[in-house]
Amino acid sequence: MATWYDNLNKPPFTPPKSVFGPVWAVLYIFIFSALIIYFLSPVKSNLIPVTVFLLIHFAASFSWTQLFFEQKKIFAALLDILVIDVTLVVVITLFFQVNTLAGVLLLPYLCWGLFAAYLNWGIYRLNPDNNGSTQ
Repeated sequence: MATWYDNLNKPPFTPPKSVFGPVWAVLYIFIFSALIIYFLSPVKSNLIPVTVFLLIHFAASFSWTQLFFEQKKIFAALLDILVIDVTLVVVITLFFQVNTLAGVLLLPYLCWGLFAAYLNWGIYRLNPDNNGSTQ
């Protein structure tokens, strides 16, 4: 049975749905490892900004799935993913200031986030009748 997502026009380079689970499994390992390394680092002069940006980042991350898949608000999800990517760039920059490995471990996540933004933008552009609808 085809889902709402299956029926959307998708941009070039959209991977099959079966790719997303394994990619996220690896990314979660990298993200978790980066967080542990950062928070176990003995000196964290930027702890408050990191915490604030991580809270914003993870709130936006958790809301993206609901915006895109549940509410079918493609444009709102696109704005949300831009917040995700911008906050991630800030977090990576702050992580690099404390521990290089913690920052490096987040770079694949940033690449995936930018790719996801491309996919979200492409779906938005290719499906003008679905933008913001709740069909």
